Amino acid sequence: MELVTNAPSGTVGQVVASAGARSQAAPKSLSATATFILSEAGRKASLLSGGDGRALQTVTLEVPANRLHLVSVDRQGVARLRLRPRYEVGADQRVTRLDSSPVFDAPAGVDDLLRLAARNHELEQTYHSARAAAALTRQDAQRELRERVAQAFIADPAQRAMSHPPPTQRRCCIEAEGRRIVFDVTEDPVLAKTVALEATRRFRADQRAKREQNLQERAKQLALHEEKKRFVAEWIAKHGTAEQQARQAVAVLPMAEATLAIADQVFAPARDHPVYVRNAAGRLQELLRQKPEHADAVVTPADVIAETSIQRTASAREWATVERLRELFPSAKVELMAQRLRCRRAPAAADWRESFVAVSLSIGPLALRREFAAFSDFTQKY
Repeated sequence: MELVTNAPSGTVGQVVASAGARSQAAPKSLSATATFILSEAGRKASLLSGGDGRALQTVTLEVPANRLHLVSVDRQGVARLRLRPRYEVGADQRVTRLDSSPVFDAPAGVDDLLRLAARNHELEQTYHSARAAAALTRQDAQRELRERVAQAFIADPAQRAMSHPPPTQRRCCIEAEGRRIVFDVTEDPVLAKTVALEATRRFRADQRAKREQNLQERAKQLALHEEKKRFVAEWIAKHGTAEQQARQAVAVLPMAEATLAIADQVFAPARDHPVYVRNAAGRLQELLRQKPEHADAVVTPADVIAETSIQRTASAREWATVERLRELFPSAKVELMAQRLRCRRAPAAADWRESFVAVSLSIGPLALRREFAAFSDFTQKY
């Protein structure tokens, strides 16, 4: 064990004197650089005073120890006067931040730079205080909005969370007051948990109801299909050809062929009236080739622009066709339709307008429709 002995009084005095000397030798100021910009007038003044006249000026000055809050020191140990970013008061008395160096109309002195740095320091504090207050105001408004939306959602069983992304017990999105509001349990455990649980419960209940509705609709469609098959089988057994009856017996007769045979029998009273044949590509190609610039035009179904609508007006010939078909099929729905055909590659070359009459009626479970020609005319555009 080592023994510690008291140092002689003379030694202690020397230590105290040495510390005092170092304290007195400590610097009372810090050397820092200040960077600013000279305007054109300032550059002229710099040249007149013997300066270099450059726009970007960097000077070194001594900053007193009691004003070191005006100096920033980077990780490389370089001290700079706080002039950038700079803060200014606008016309609305709001402090704004500018990421540029200050501009002077004359070479700045040390006092001017220190005074500007002090004002910049004060405005910086005001700027950050205002931003903090605004952030608190926004947070309060956001919290009130979330609480209001949450209360309205819980109170109204008809409201639903957004289905994309689907709500979960930890997170859901609600569209309210023109915005998308996210309730996340990790960010707001109390409020978000209640909303997320209720949103998930409603979402799953809707899924179950939709699934049940789809199953019921599918059952109806299957039952209707079976009824159609029975109806077709009975009709083929009575009115079909021997060859059709043979194929029906082994269940290889296509439903479309059987339905077409039934339609032929149902629409037999109008057998002398021409059936409307959809051949838009061929008609457009024939029309385009009548023009020299399109003499070799080839129109495919992909080139056709077809617009079909119910025709609001009718010529005498078209109306006569409608009336005749209504007499032949009094229980059917008879509509005069119009179809406008254009070529996608040359839409301005020609328009082809065609009229046809659509006759729709029901025979047992089958819904039959046949289209009959009415009248056609050409409208050429150059």
